[in-house]
Amino acid sequence: MNGLAGRVALVTGASRGIGRAIALRLAADGADVAVNYRRDADAAAETVTAVEAAGRRARAYAASVDDAQAVAAMVDAVIADFSGVDILVNNAGIASRGRAVADTDAAELERVIRTHALAPHQLSRLVLPSMRARARDTGRGDIVMISSVATLRHAANGAPYNMGKAALEALALTLAKEERRHGIRTNIVAPGLTVTDMGERLAKATMGVGDIAELDARSPFGRVSTPEDVAAAVAYLVSADAAYVNGQKINLDGGG
Repeated sequence: MNGLAGRVALVTGASRGIGRAIALRLAADGADVAVNYRRDADAAAETVTAVEAAGRRARAYAASVDDAQAVAAMVDAVIADFSGVDILVNNAGIASRGRAVADTDAAELERVIRTHALAPHQLSRLVLPSMRARARDTGRGDIVMISSVATLRHAANGAPYNMGKAALEALALTLAKEERRHGIRTNIVAPGLTVTDMGERLAKATMGVGDIAELDARSPFGRVSTPEDVAAAVAYLVSADAAYVNGQKINLDGGG
């Protein structure tokens, strides 16, 4: 219950879906949580309230991760409010439009890669000085990248998303080598289709289903994965049980 007591987590895209589930799970395990969101202040406030109900500190921070200035201001504010960051979860993401390379314009490609790759690079860079300093006292810091099983298949009509997530994983594996000497572990969680707003839209667009629950019967273990499944994997990676886990990837698709 209190395995993360005294640790501070910054979770991007934490107002709903996977990010919210991660924030609540880390709070349940004892961490204080900085809740990043882009637009939905009410949803972010609900996440903060839920974290506080678990007995942990929480604050919400508005910043679109693809806005470099907003991200820098957010990190400064989080460090000022919580005295540092021990856990960074780069979760915020967007979908691409499902078009072939020949029909994808440069603006879409840049937007998706900026969100999935450049933003996590900047966030990690800005958080690392604080995380290194705290790790000198605690022996531990953690960065977790939320990727996708899309990088296993690189399916057609998804180049921007495939490229963004592949770059994210390259960043994680590089950080795992660079920051190990500072006591910082960097790992990847790569979900498959998950019950979220984005998952619902993807299921409708690619499989023509109006309700994602229609896919339960054909999914591993008889259900589509949930945000709580992803949160459980993140919780393991930042726990004492994963003290020797670094530079690893959990493909969270039920083996499908």
